[in-house]
Amino acid sequence: MTISALGINHKTAPVDLRERVAFSTEQLDSALQAVLQLQGVEEVVIVSTCNRTELYCQGPVSEQLLLGWLAGFHGLAADTLQQHHYAYSGPQAVNHLMSVASGLDSLVLGEPQILGQVKQAYQLAKRHAAVGGVLERLFQQTFRVAKTVRNETEVGQNAVSVAYAAVSLAKHIFARLEKSSVLLIGAGDTSELVAQHLRQQGVSNLTVANRTLQRASELADKIGGKAHSLAELGDLLPAADIVVSSTASTLPIVGKGVIEKALKQRRHKPMLLIDLAVPRDIEEQVNELDDAYLYTVDDLQNIISENVKNREQAARQAQIIIQQQSEQFKDWLNSLDSVRLIRQYRQHSQQLADVQRDKALQMLQQGKDPEQVINLLAHRLTQQLSHQPTQLLRTAGEKNDQTALALLQNLWPQSPVKNEKD
Repeated sequence: MTISALGINHKTAPVDLRERVAFSTEQLDSALQAVLQLQGVEEVVIVSTCNRTELYCQGPVSEQLLLGWLAGFHGLAADTLQQHHYAYSGPQAVNHLMSVASGLDSLVLGEPQILGQVKQAYQLAKRHAAVGGVLERLFQQTFRVAKTVRNETEVGQNAVSVAYAAVSLAKHIFARLEKSSVLLIGAGDTSELVAQHLRQQGVSNLTVANRTLQRASELADKIGGKAHSLAELGDLLPAADIVVSSTASTLPIVGKGVIEKALKQRRHKPMLLIDLAVPRDIEEQVNELDDAYLYTVDDLQNIISENVKNREQAARQAQIIIQQQSEQFKDWLNSLDSVRLIRQYRQHSQQLADVQRDKALQMLQQGKDPEQVINLLAHRLTQQLSHQPTQLLRTAGEKNDQTALALLQNLWPQSPVKNEKD
C-alpha cells in the first residue's frame, strides 16, 4: 500500500502560480475522474484552497506522472511546477496531511478554516467514488487527530492577526462583549475583518463611519450595522463603548478634545479605543484621559508576538500527537500487507493440497493400496510445503543471515508435534 502527496502551497509558490493551479468546484468533478485514470492511482482526494493545491493518492503512482498531469490539466508547461512543488510518500505523506488539517502548515499557524476545507475535499472525492478503504481510514483518522490537537493544545487559542487581536483585547476588557456598542472608523478590509470577528462574538450593535458614505453603507450592509460619515463623529462617539479606527488618513482624525467631550456625555463610563492605522488616527494624548483606554497597532503587535510564541510551542506539542497517530496509521497499513500475504500463503497451500488430494483419489479409484496412497500423499505434500522454506534456510545459512534464520525458525514448533490421541 502506497500513500503519496503532491502539491504546491504558500511556502513554495507565488500567489500568481497558486491561482493558476487552483481547481474550481466545477473542475474538481472531472479532475478526480481524470486522476483515477492515471497508472497506479487507486484512490485520490484533491485539496484546493487559496493557499494550496494538493493531491493525496493511494497506489503506486510516480511523482512525475502526477506533476505532469497537474500542470497539463491547467494548461501549464510540465517544468513550470518543477521548482515549486513538494512530494511525500508513506509516513511523510500521512504526517503532512495530519499537519495540514491541524492548521500547522497554514499561512496563519493554527487557523481552523483548513480543517473544514479538507473535510469538504474528502466528501467531494467520496461522492465521486474516488475514496476507498485506505484513504477513508486515513482521512477519518486525520479528522480525529485535528480534533485532538484543538482540544489538547493551544495551537489555535491565541490571536495572531491584528483584527482578531483587537477583538480579543475587547473581549478581555468587556465581560459581556455582545452587549457593547462598537464604532468602526474606516470601511476598508481591516475594519471588515474586525466586524466579522465581532459578529462571531455576538456583537450586533455596530456602526461604521467613513469619509465616503457609500463605502460605509456597503460595509454596514454586509455586517448588519449602521452607516454614517466622518462628519458625524462628534455625535457617534458618546454612544460607543469600543472604537476601532483604521483609515488611510495622513493626520489624526480623533483628537483628545472630542474624546474628552464624549466621556463627559457618557458620565465617564469607560471607553476602549483601538487604533489600527499607520499613521495613527487617534491622538496619543487621549491616553491622558482617565476613562479612555487607547491601544495602538504596536501594542497589539506585542500581544501577537507573544501569542505566536505560544502557538509555536503548542505546535511542537501537536507534532508529537501527529507523529504518534501517523505511526498508528502506518501499523494499520502494514497489517493490510500481512493480511494479504497470509491470504496468498493459505491459497497457495490449499492449491497444493487440492492437487495432491485429487491425485490420491485417482489412485484409490485405480485400486491402489490405501495405506500406500496416504503415505505418498503425506510425502508429496510435505516435500512441496517444505521446499521453499528449505531453500530460504539454505541461503540464509550460506550468507550467515542471523535475522532471517531467527525468523524462519519460528515457522515450526519448538517441541515435537504430538499425536491427537496423546
